Amino acid sequence: MILRAGPHLFDFSRRAYIMGILNVTPDSFSDGGLYLDPGKAVDHALRMAAEGADIIDIGGESTRPGAVATSAQEQIRRTVPVINAIKKRTRIPVSIDTYRAEVARAAIDAGADILNDISGMRFDAAMPALAAGSGVPVVLMHIKGTPADMQKNPRYDALIPEILDYLRGSIGIALEAGVEAEKIIIDPGIGFGKTFEHNLEILKDLETFTGLGRPVLAGPSRKAFIGHILDGAPASERLEGTIAAAVIAIMNGANILRVHDVKEVVRAARVADAIKRS
Repeated sequence: MILRAGPHLFDFSRRAYIMGILNVTPDSFSDGGLYLDPGKAVDHALRMAAEGADIIDIGGESTRPGAVATSAQEQIRRTVPVINAIKKRTRIPVSIDTYRAEVARAAIDAGADILNDISGMRFDAAMPALAAGSGVPVVLMHIKGTPADMQKNPRYDALIPEILDYLRGSIGIALEAGVEAEKIIIDPGIGFGKTFEHNLEILKDLETFTGLGRPVLAGPSRKAFIGHILDGAPASERLEGTIAAAVIAIMNGANILRVHDVKEVVRAARVADAIKRS
């Protein structure tokens, strides 16, 4: 399976690809406030690229549990200068993490190569047409509720089938708007409206999502379920757990891993890929 993002080619038959997280926000759950300064943000992006990241995913709004929405104008103010600066200094593909069409348009105009929508095109009615018109690949994620309320006792009658149905619906929305099937990536949304047990089940059964015929992105990085397993370890102390989850995700079919700790996960992924593809 091959995906093109502008001049960039991703051949998922070869290996899993690493998406480095760059939150230019004051309140993201793990790195909030660290990269609000554009200079620091660009330096971190270049560092992740040097460590082996294949994509830099930039977000200007926290989507942690309980997060309050950030205006499109503020997201644009935070992200566009960083995208412009990164594009002047490296050729690495950039993804914009937003569910707002206005933000996506500004980011793509600034050079973003991929659109990462946590709502699977459900939160902004203008997003499907924007995505189709831009021609960039899109990540369609599952979420139950919104960031403000998604972790308030999320319930499912059948977890995996319900996520699959949601993602099929999002794929349908994208295709109907004119997005090419070959430009769609899916994400089951670890931590987005999921309990501890739900997250474990998603990772254990991740291969099921490959049946949708599109590349699968997994984002377990530093998530709360890892802290729960590690006796309450804070986000800054979840590296080993993140690596374990990332390796399991690769073995169970993940094509892209969205992570904070690029260097370490790149090395672990290299070993996991070698074993899986031997």
